[in-house]
Amino acid sequence: MSSGDGSSGGGPSGSAAASTANPEELNRSFEDEDDDVIVESEGGRRRIFNKELKCMLYGFGDDKNPYTETVEFLEDLVMEFITDMTQKCMDIGRPGRVQVEDIIFLVRKHPRMYARVRELLTMNEELKKARKAFDEVKYVQGSK
Repeated sequence: MSSGDGSSGGGPSGSAAASTANPEELNRSFEDEDDDVIVESEGGRRRIFNKELKCMLYGFGDDKNPYTETVEFLEDLVMEFITDMTQKCMDIGRPGRVQVEDIIFLVRKHPRMYARVRELLTMNEELKKARKAFDEVKYVQGSK
């Protein structure tokens, strides 16, 4: 899985490579991959967060092409977390439904998760307001 030095990549540490590589070149290499690719692993499991996890690993200093086993292990952890949280939300709130209030309730005792959820919800509201204001301006300008 990971090498003993804390890096899960198959090559040199990402920090040295990141300081010498052209940022535009790195962005293009990640963007070149198809966004809707669902990778199948040897066990036949669908890997839907493959690209995102590779980008996150690279952002945290790993090699640009981390070990496949590392990405698959992280995906297993992410999927287990999402499944667990979804199941808990469905159990505590309205049966069979996941609501924002249920997620907030579940993360209330985890300060970092709670702060991130609140931040994302606040940003979502701000984006809705900005879109609404933009649409109104566009509508007013179009009716002239």
